[in-house]
Amino acid sequence: MIYKYCGHSGVQLPLLSLGLWHNFGSVDDFDTASQMILHAFDKGICHFDLANNYGPEPGSAETNFGRILHDSLAAHRDEMFIASKAGHDMWPGVYGTGSSRKNLMASIDQSLRRCRLEYFDVFYSHRYDGVTPVEETMQALIDIVRQGKALYVGISKYPADKQQQAYDILREAHVPCLLSQYRCSMFDRKAQLGGLPTREDPSKSNFRIAAAGGSGIICFSPLAQGLLTGKYDNGIPAGSRIAKASAFLHTSDVTPERIEAARALGEIARRRGQSMAQMALAWVLSDERVTSCIIGTSSVAQMDNNLQALDNLQFTDEEKQQINEIIYKPELSF
Repeated sequence: MIYKYCGHSGVQLPLLSLGLWHNFGSVDDFDTASQMILHAFDKGICHFDLANNYGPEPGSAETNFGRILHDSLAAHRDEMFIASKAGHDMWPGVYGTGSSRKNLMASIDQSLRRCRLEYFDVFYSHRYDGVTPVEETMQALIDIVRQGKALYVGISKYPADKQQQAYDILREAHVPCLLSQYRCSMFDRKAQLGGLPTREDPSKSNFRIAAAGGSGIICFSPLAQGLLTGKYDNGIPAGSRIAKASAFLHTSDVTPERIEAARALGEIARRRGQSMAQMALAWVLSDERVTSCIIGTSSVAQMDNNLQALDNLQFTDEEKQQINEIIYKPELSF
């Protein structure tokens, strides 16, 4: 495994981190989930990314992770960097969602119980909800650190202006933002560029603001929910996430333009001696501002395939030009 320092901190993270968004909930096979977590740790993936609503059912990914940690990895807690988040819908009633102090304080206590932990290494505000003042949310994160419930704090998916405001508040309180989490892939470059590929706006680039603010950047959905794996090149497989009516990827997302682009990118990957997924991961990691990339896997074999991306992280100028000619099109962006 290759490790990289996180922003202006002394924390190192693996270039590939394991996310438990899918495949680790109560509806999934527990033994497979356990095998993936143990295999990841054996391969040097020491960073595990959770959120309170991951499942389904919401909360069950944390519960399963806590059981695996307790039964198999308890002696290695200090070798692990464990993250969780709160802010999306979690429990009934008006307090079970959003970025309020009420929600975050209740959420971290619940998450710590489910994970059987005394503290998280980093705890995120999972989103800016559009209502709660950033000052309120950041003060809750500051207090969470001061109460010893998390060592560091992070933000996820914050728009550029709120992102900068969050950094300023946290820095003034001497609890700087360790990590900023954004979606990024060859088909989704808004966080990186601040706009669509043909309409860049550096002032709104989440990556630029994070780098200037000393925050590490961690990317999720680097494979565009499977579109950058070649899985959908010949139609939608019966057992795929889209076929199961996923809330995050729809049949309308599998457009002819994206399929054509994925096939063209696959040809470049083959010339590089990589799978499409491996090249897509390498491409996200090729941005020097990125600390780590979150992978989501459904099997040990898939994890090993993703890990092989680390064998070839360099792109020639010709490859960069060829890739840019394919992906610099607004119709590909989400």
